[in-house]
Amino acid sequence: MKKLLILLIILFTLASNAVWSADYNKGWEAYNSGNYTTALSEWRPLAEQGDSDAQYNLGYLYADGLGVIQNYKTALKWFTLAAEQGDDGAQFAVGMSYDDGLGVPENDKIALKWYTLAAEQGNASAQFTLGKMYFHGEGVPQDYQTSVKWITLAAEQGHVKSQNNLGQFYRNGQGVIQDYKTAVKWYTLAAEQGHAIAQNNLGQMYENGWGVLQDNIYAHMWGNIAASSGNENGAELRDRVANKMTTADISKAQNLARECVAKNYKGC
Repeated sequence: MKKLLILLIILFTLASNAVWSADYNKGWEAYNSGNYTTALSEWRPLAEQGDSDAQYNLGYLYADGLGVIQNYKTALKWFTLAAEQGDDGAQFAVGMSYDDGLGVPENDKIALKWYTLAAEQGNASAQFTLGKMYFHGEGVPQDYQTSVKWITLAAEQGHVKSQNNLGQFYRNGQGVIQDYKTAVKWYTLAAEQGHAIAQNNLGQMYENGWGVLQDNIYAHMWGNIAASSGNENGAELRDRVANKMTTADISKAQNLARECVAKNYKGC
């Protein structure tokens, strides 16, 4: 009889999880089709029963006003419930809420707390934001070395803004020993992801011969590519180096820029 009772409990648990998963997936299907009201109705019961994924998703819907009237306080409520269960995305969202004053008064120290929890779990966005807070001294004493630590962790995960910022750190010697070659490495990784600011920064390195051989053609190429994305500094770089170039060199740089864009910025 005892074995039968245990078996029934196991079967009931499996059946409950199957329904739970089915409802959660129905919510995703509705969300992906733009039916946010249905997504809300599918996820709400799960969120109320303590499912952290559903709680996070509900917070997102309220934060963006999808299927419901936008309400930052309610969004924060659901984000916090998920964050307290260790959901790193929700922890980052709670940090942002306090950072930007969404549904609560701005509070850098509380934002820092939640960003740190998410960053320690490997959340790249939280690591990047935490790095910025240490860099600017927001909610914590300014500390370039700690800023570099968090930005590096995010950059190593491919976080494009972190890669560009890390390039800046090495270029300027902030929190690290100045190293132009390492700056070029990180600028390149960000530039290859299409980051216009990094593309301009990389062009400047070629213009000045910092960490690379001085080369106006490549400086023009990267400036031109950055300018095509609307980066004004890139346009200034392109025009500035063009004054030092021959017509043939400018033509070559323009051809290289077209080829680079066609290659999705890789191997340029």
